[in-house]
Amino acid sequence: MFKSMGSIKRRDFLNLSLGTTTAALLSQCSRVSFRLAESSSAANQAQLYSSEGGLLSLDLEAVAQQIKLGSRTAHLLTYNGQMPGPQLEARPGDTVQIRFTNRLNQPTNLHFHGLHIPPTGTGDNVFLKISPGESHTYEFQLPKNHPAGTFWYHPHYHGLVAEQLFAGLAGLFVVRGELDNIPEIKAAQETFLVLKDLALDRRGNIPHPGHAAQMTGRMGDLLLASGYINPEMTIAQGGLLRLRLLNACPSRFLNLSLEDHPLYLIATDGGAIATPVELSHLVLAPGERAEVLIRGTQTSGQYRLLNRPFNPAQGMMGGGMMGRGGMMGGPPNRNRTETVATLTYSGTVAEIPLPSQLLPVEPLLEPQIVRQFTLNHGMGMGMGGGGMVFLINGQAFDHHRIDTQVALNAVEDWEIINTGTMAHPFHVHVNTFQVISRNGQPVPYAAWKDVVSVSPGERVRIRMAFQDYPGKTVYHCHVLDHEDRGMMGILDIQSV
Repeated sequence: MFKSMGSIKRRDFLNLSLGTTTAALLSQCSRVSFRLAESSSAANQAQLYSSEGGLLSLDLEAVAQQIKLGSRTAHLLTYNGQMPGPQLEARPGDTVQIRFTNRLNQPTNLHFHGLHIPPTGTGDNVFLKISPGESHTYEFQLPKNHPAGTFWYHPHYHGLVAEQLFAGLAGLFVVRGELDNIPEIKAAQETFLVLKDLALDRRGNIPHPGHAAQMTGRMGDLLLASGYINPEMTIAQGGLLRLRLLNACPSRFLNLSLEDHPLYLIATDGGAIATPVELSHLVLAPGERAEVLIRGTQTSGQYRLLNRPFNPAQGMMGGGMMGRGGMMGGPPNRNRTETVATLTYSGTVAEIPLPSQLLPVEPLLEPQIVRQFTLNHGMGMGMGGGGMVFLINGQAFDHHRIDTQVALNAVEDWEIINTGTMAHPFHVHVNTFQVISRNGQPVPYAAWKDVVSVSPGERVRIRMAFQDYPGKTVYHCHVLDHEDRGMMGILDIQSV
């Protein structure tokens, strides 16, 4: 049977999250089309590229593009002229070839967030600089045991990450596999939501962020769901909806709930959990993903997917918000509930039960080493000149310095300690981890993660095995202005 929140203490529940601070939401499985509450252009419709015969091959370009958002025209950065970018789908063991061209006026690259692939060469190499007009072919093979899950791709050229993601560069990368074959999930209807905020001035341009926005992390006053304003999703009475969620905001935490429907968590960043967990709401930190099931238990009507006000101790919460005209602070949606999407009932099907079991989350071996990483901020010379810089163990990022060396196949515990005044979602590339405890208290269920939010004053212990791939990669805060301003370190995974 699924776990209900009745088996978790209320105090503990209020402190839960998929690596953030709380947890709860929605889901179901077979592709769903949106009906729009506001008209949007065809450029918002993400093209699907699926692997065939063990190969996923496509051309991808980063390019500036005008996109219609309801009654407004926005000047954004896109992949293949779409926002979000094309949805990529592959299976374990497949080869991926992406012929990438940079049509922007600034350097960029690609990061395959959450994929377990080589961090070097033509793989998930975030140290690449692809200059304007240049091309690069990314080519790698997914491991045959790669978990099914909701992953994504976005830029990762240091110093421009927040700017380019905020302007629109993001797309889903879905790995199909064992989770998709569970009968109840296979019978469910499926919808993807890429949740992303924007700020536009009166001409439809992204305004330049002010100092406060770069300190707390830029946030927009317009929240989109897969490029749409309040799209409509459908569910049949008796059916299941598998909702797959990505927080693609560079800084904004999302606090999601669905009117009159409990939510059943089935997967986190790195794939399935062992049994569904019933939740009332879900907090997603920037970069986090979740999959939830929604049961079609109502008879008719419309039900709003809501984003409620949430303060993850991001310092001056309003300071990073960017409203119309490019002004900072004080937009009307800062402290009000927003409608993200609307669920509408359509038709009736024979009742589909929730799955009683999903996939086991095998515990990792006991660690050989325990390390500590202290997150804080200070004043100094950051990107674009002086001001606040963000630090790991007292140091800002230096691309010439190796910060952490680990042995291939080793298991380590990392204690992430936040001594600052803002929440920091901690992300590690290449390998997923398990959250072991928060402030010494064990977490209520095991899950595979690649982002975990650490609140001010909090100490979070994660356990990670460095498997398969040697080479240099990074770990960093996924409030991407914090990363760009120093909160990133280089990890060198060394063959023994």
